[in-house]
Amino acid sequence: MALVSDHIEGDTRERILEVAERLFRQIGYQKTTVGDIAKELRMSPANVYRFFESKKAIHQAVAQGLMSEVELEAQRIVALPGTARERFRALLTTVNRMNTERFVGDSKLHEMVEIAMQEDWEVCVAHIHRVTETIGAVIAQGVASGEFEAPDVSLAAVCTCTAMIRYFHPQMIAQAEKKPGPSIDQMVDFIIAGLLPRT
Repeated sequence: MALVSDHIEGDTRERILEVAERLFRQIGYQKTTVGDIAKELRMSPANVYRFFESKKAIHQAVAQGLMSEVELEAQRIVALPGTARERFRALLTTVNRMNTERFVGDSKLHEMVEIAMQEDWEVCVAHIHRVTETIGAVIAQGVASGEFEAPDVSLAAVCTCTAMIRYFHPQMIAQAEKKPGPSIDQMVDFIIAGLLPRT
């Protein structure tokens, strides 16, 4: 009986998040209320609060879901065949493309992420940590194959993530769109050059 109850509760939680994300896209993060979400689901706000302790918790869960999709794609790239250099380039450009499509191209979701970054939500910090770890995994593969030279893989991953901030951070992607600067391919070339073995 408990398993059925858990399954129903899990489904309800997912439905709340799906509706919340749709409303964030339609009317915006700030304007969406728990009452709006409850109304769409034909339930009371009190019932929504059974699954999420606050409006902020719903926002965090939606943001975490979107960020998790980026992380899963990044992890998939790590396992692809080919050279570490190819995977490294694919990883950095994919994170940029997904963040641009999801958060910059959609002004309402961009608003949600902007507030998340300002409030320094734990999900944002955890996301950055996981992306950095994934970058480190590809650098470690490159070190093992002799393609890269990085005495401190963790430091190399943090430096890479920092160098890519303009291409990863939704606010910076949006702000830099029409400003001069290197293309993402030029930046990735520059980072790869720094990882190549010294001759």
